[in-house]
Order: sequence, then structure tokens, then C-alpha cells
Amino acid sequence: MNQLLEKLRKKALNLTHDPGVYLMKNSRGEIIYIGKAKNLKNRVSQYFQPNNPSHTEKVRRMVEQVADFDYIVVGSEFEALVLECSLIKQNNPKYNILLKDDKGYHYIRVERGSFPKISAQKQMTDDDADYLGPYTSSFSVTQTVDEVNKIFGLPTCNRKFPEDFKKARPCLNYHIKQCMGVCRGRISEEEYAQTFKEALAYIKKGGGSLLERLTRQMEEAAEALDFERAAKLRDRIQAIRRIADTQKVYLINTENQDVIAFAQNQTHAAVAVLKFRNYRLSDKEDYFFPDVYDIETVRQSFLSQYYMMTADIPPRIVVDEPFEDAELLAEHLKTANGRKVTFVFPQKGDQKKMVDMAFANASERLSKYVSRTGREVAALDALAKLLGLKKPPVYIEAYDISNLGESSKVGGMVVFENGRPLKKAYKKFRIRQIEGQDDYASMQEVITRRLSHYEQEKDTGEGFGRLPDLILLDGGKGHVAAILPIIQASGLDIPVFGMVKDNKHRTRAIAKDGGEISISANRVAFSFVTTIQDEVHRYAIRYQKQVHTKSSLEITLTRVKGIGDKKASQLLSRFRTRAELLEATPEQLAQAAKLKPETAQELFLFLHALS
Repeated sequence: MNQLLEKLRKKALNLTHDPGVYLMKNSRGEIIYIGKAKNLKNRVSQYFQPNNPSHTEKVRRMVEQVADFDYIVVGSEFEALVLECSLIKQNNPKYNILLKDDKGYHYIRVERGSFPKISAQKQMTDDDADYLGPYTSSFSVTQTVDEVNKIFGLPTCNRKFPEDFKKARPCLNYHIKQCMGVCRGRISEEEYAQTFKEALAYIKKGGGSLLERLTRQMEEAAEALDFERAAKLRDRIQAIRRIADTQKVYLINTENQDVIAFAQNQTHAAVAVLKFRNYRLSDKEDYFFPDVYDIETVRQSFLSQYYMMTADIPPRIVVDEPFEDAELLAEHLKTANGRKVTFVFPQKGDQKKMVDMAFANASERLSKYVSRTGREVAALDALAKLLGLKKPPVYIEAYDISNLGESSKVGGMVVFENGRPLKKAYKKFRIRQIEGQDDYASMQEVITRRLSHYEQEKDTGEGFGRLPDLILLDGGKGHVAAILPIIQASGLDIPVFGMVKDNKHRTRAIAKDGGEISISANRVAFSFVTTIQDEVHRYAIRYQKQVHTKSSLEITLTRVKGIGDKKASQLLSRFRTRAELLEATPEQLAQAAKLKPETAQELFLFLHALS
């Protein structure tokens, strides 16, 4: 055993069983990790057990850098939680989940001039414009600018007015009534200035008082028989109300709450926080965490740090999954906030829909870092949760058996990597050892051969030399039961599930050892599994048809005198289809299977007579 590791293990075994906080340090005395424990001795000693199977790759790398550790004993788990978060905030240890304030400030830019525009900006510049802000939320700034431009029909194009009057046709925004069409040159500078003034009032004061004023102006215009102006004011009032309706998300008996969800692939994670205030989605924050192997630790660490570093704490916090310190954190937030804070973990209903919305946003953030769409990230995450996998399966192999008589039994293997087909890794299998049409035995032969190839090629790390994170079989629990003993006997740890179809050949459920998992309610996972099942079935059927066609041709060719099974097989190895055989000359036929010239000529005439 490493001498330093043994020294640290002995030190850890002398710790107290009381709760506390431990600080891992490197050879320079720098704190690289801070953790809490309800039992210091048990928790810290686990780090220094040689070859601990529960350690993730990140933990192993951290332990390799530990030269010493300190600890602080406290009176309760609650105190340990509070102290841990305080120390993490002060020290920013390398191996902790860190929340960095990288949001920056955001501004609303207000142009000057005859026909000014309103836009969102990340920073102030020394230009001919006024700026409203700063705001910490890019979401709020973007949403506000988008709202005000739509409500008041302000131009968002790059044209300059009045210079660009009538130089081009109005854009799409004009035709869908989201722009007043300044480019037509029919709106006076005075009229535009009044509209722009109202737009600024909407930004600064909100829509409530503006609606009252616009309603009063509309009524006055109608009384003065100025119906054109009254109609414009009516449309503006309707636009404000329509925007307000579409932007609000109403929640059952909940005025203020946060909704939080996490997305993960093999080594990265992202979290989205949706903030609802006054029944309305008012802000969104998202964070990305590289080098993550344990989403449970991320969830616990993030929630503890996030809410201990903000004063904006709503009475209800909705989270996608339960986490270990929920009760302790709720107690601390109640003390700090002066009112009760509740963590909720919904499984259905409107709150679950809000969690799904947060999850979609987290998946979208994660997708930017893994070169995949948010939907693909979400599908892998949803499948992992459905099957009870520790991590989303990046590399999936799916198998199907297809047969048509004794001579046309085949197996197909398709591969999905990061949610997409990896066609260069697809494999075909001819079933050679099984007599009769026995799908279970055929699948056993295919999987056995696949694993034997792994033993031969594992040093390459590619193709058969790469193990899947998940195996899916086109079949029910019988197929799973037939394959699991083979996987277990190999000493490999690969999850195996079946893909079950209904009597109309549509995906119905996931089969596991001894039962089934319904997937119809999980739309994302259902769609993904259906795609995999359809792809592997298509691939196996296509190969089976190729084999059947080749077998039929072999039988046909042996009808020519001088051509047996061996020479027929040689011919079909060179000319794979009937069309290729018909295009071949007698000389080419003779060369492919070493035929006598007269036999080649007879074969040539025979083939063309059949056509």
C-alpha cells in the first residue's frame, strides 16, 4: 500500500464519530476539497481505503493529490451543513461543485434620434444612446425588450430611418403585425415619438397604469370620431393583455416558487432554476458543471450552496429528485429567512410539468457542451432514470434476430452513441450453430460471439473492443432471461433490457429480469426506445433479405452442370446480386470461380435465359 495513503488512513481511523467538516489539502497546504459528515471517522476513512469500488474517477483523482487533512467537530449535522457551505464559499476548493457568478450585468439600450429603437445589450458602450440598468438577469432584459417591441410594433431590423424609407419591402414582422412598418415612410416623426414614449413608460412602470391611460385615450378618440386612432389604441391594449396572458404561468395555490431540475451525461451536468414570482415566470438561471460523475452529490451540493448564498428564497422550492439534506437545508433556510421553506418533489400534475420545463432547459444548456441537441440529452437522461441506471448510457447496443427458413437466420446489432446512430459500428451475424427457428438460442449465440470478440479486441477500445453502457434486445423478458447468464458468466457488468412490442408491432414496454417497465407515459424515453427498436429491426430484416436472396441464387446456380455449392458461393462473393451476374461476361464468370470456358458459357446463357 502507498505509504502516504496508509498514513492518512490511520489518521482517519483515529477521528471521532461526531459530526463535522473535513478539509482535504494538497502538498502545498491548499484546500482542494471540503465535505461534511455526520460521522467523521466513517466518512473520512472511506477516502483512504485502497481500491475502494465506490470511488468515482473524480474522487480517485482528488485522493491522489491529498497530502493531509484537517477537520472541525460540530454539535449536529445541521451545523456541519452550514459550516461546509460557508467554508466552500470562502475557499473555492478545486474539487467541490462551485457556483460562479458569471451572469454579469445586462442593459436595455435606448437609441436617440428621429426613429429610435430599443434593444438588449450585455454592456454599456460610449455611443449615441441611453441605457437602462444594470440588470443582473439576461432573461428579464431579453423578455422585456421582446415584449415592448411586439406590443408597440417598434422596428427591430438594421435599417436606419428616415434614410431607408421605401428602399425595400416591409419585412415579415410587418405582415404578422409585430412591427408598425416605419420603413413604408407613412408614420410621422411625432406619431412615432409618442409611441416610443409609451414604450419607455411600459418598461419603467409596467403595463397596469399604461393600460388605464391607453383605454382612456381610446375612448376619447372614439368620441372624437377619430376611429383610426381608436383602432390603433385598441390593438395596442389587446397586445399588452395578450402578452401578459402568454407570459404568465399559473400554479396551483402558489404565488412564488423556484423550480429546479438537473441533466447529466457521463461526465457533465447542468442545472436550470426557473423563478416564478407573482404567478409568473420572471427569471431563469442555469449552471454547467464539467467533470461530474455523481448527480446525487451535485444536486445536494448545488442546492445547499445556492440557497445559502442568496437572499431571494421563495416559500416553496420544487426539485426534480429528493436529496439527502433536504430537511436540514429547509430548517436552515427557515432560520435565515424568518419563514417556513418547503422542498417539494412532484411525481405528477402541474408541478411535474414545471419540473419537466426546467429539465428541458437544463438539457439544452448541457447539449451546448456535448455537441448534441437538448432532446438527445433529455432522452438519455430519461432512459437512465426509467431503467434505474446510475448514469445516462452514452454507448448503447441493440440486437434483433430475423429468420426465414434454415438458411436465412441472422442477427443484427446497431449502436447508438450519445443518442445518435453510429452506423460504422453496426454488425451482422449469420446464425450457424442453432438448428430450427429458436430466437432465444440464436440471441445467445450472437451475444456470446460479440463478447468473445471483445476479449480479442479490447485493447483497441473501438468496435467490438468497446463495451456498451446498455444492451437492448428486441424481445421480452424471455430474451432477457436467456442473455443475463451469459453476461454474468463473462464477469462483465452490462445492464440488459428487452424492447417489447404490442400485437401491432409498436413499442409497448421495457422488459427486465422478471417483469416489465411501462414507458408509454414517458414520451421522451418512449420515442427514443421506439427509434432504437425500429432501427435494429430494419437492419436485421435487411440483412436477412440479403442472405435469403444470396441463398436462393446459390441454389439456382447449382442447376448448371459443373457448378456446386463451393463454386456458387465463390461466384456470389464476387457478384453479390443477380444484376451483377447478368452484367458479367463469360470470361469474368470463369475467372471468379475458376470455371472451364464451356461451363462459364453455359452459365452465361442460363442466367440470361432466366432474366
